[in-house]
Amino acid sequence: MHIADGIAYGDEPEEIEIVSARVLSYHILILTFSNGETRFFDGTLLDGPVFEPLKDRKIFEDFSINYGVITWANGTIDCSPEFMYDHSYEYTPPAGIKNAASAGNAEQIQMQDIKR
Repeated sequence: MHIADGIAYGDEPEEIEIVSARVLSYHILILTFSNGETRFFDGTLLDGPVFEPLKDRKIFEDFSINYGVITWANGTIDCSPEFMYDHSYEYTPPAGIKNAASAGNAEQIQMQDIKR
């Protein structure tokens, strides 16, 4: 059994993947997951020696999505989508924006839209 969005389900949750991502501001990513949710992730949560290069804004912003996982530095640094989902905040896009992570204008997305 698992609980998602306040609903209890009898089956196990499906493996979650990241389907799209955008840098919103310094070390903040807005991610869309395979379950259809769009969420904010604070990259400063990535701590430890392996993530040290991500303190450089250029490196942090130069990511790719490989098989549902965000990677940096040509795939030498990654973070599991489960961690990113579990440590992110719900986001409800403003009217007219269906997928905030792939929206063309990141300025439309405001930090006060984060629900904690």
